[in-house]
Amino acid sequence: MALANAYVNVYGQLGEVFNRIAEGQAPEKFTVQYLKDLGFTSSNYRAVISLLKALGFLTPEGVPTSRYLDYRNTSRSRRVMGEAVREAYADLFTIKANPTEDDFELIEGKFRSAHNATANTAKLMANTFYSLLKLADISPPVMEVATPKIEGPKTVEPKPNIEVPQGKDLEHGGKPTTGRHDSPTLHYNIQIHLPATKDVEVFNAIFKSLREHLLD
Repeated sequence: MALANAYVNVYGQLGEVFNRIAEGQAPEKFTVQYLKDLGFTSSNYRAVISLLKALGFLTPEGVPTSRYLDYRNTSRSRRVMGEAVREAYADLFTIKANPTEDDFELIEGKFRSAHNATANTAKLMANTFYSLLKLADISPPVMEVATPKIEGPKTVEPKPNIEVPQGKDLEHGGKPTTGRHDSPTLHYNIQIHLPATKDVEVFNAIFKSLREHLLD
């Protein structure tokens, strides 16, 4: 679990500090000079940098993180702070899911025992926590439930009726009849090239051979 020990003496001005962070452009590195550029010139504000690191807004080197950048989206600022507070002060939420001002002594005692802090330091830690809590939305995130897609009945296209000639009728010289077959029928196309001759007997011999071998 986790319980941040960072705190500031100017906890009453943390709201203004984070407003300036949201309004300003993220620096390449968050320094004391940048705090002064934001208008916080007093040395009491220097501890804000350690607090930002504890909240995951800055890397240990002071470089703004994605959480810092997300906080600048004012529509998400409270949710982002809520995530940061829940992460940095996870131990407190195990004893109180939704801490209120009535739990101040309990929270202060937790800081005192966990960090072996003096009464004054523990009080500053607790006040810092409660100041951040005012800037945060710590409600559980809403789970999005996907709406099931209801599909209508599928249209089945009818299979076309394939009409094919019946071989039996063709064998007897009748007209082709139609019928439904599950398997395809093979058709043969035989071409006969007749010789260039005027001898009738040659043609008679050819057709006689055709009748004997193909039709009978």
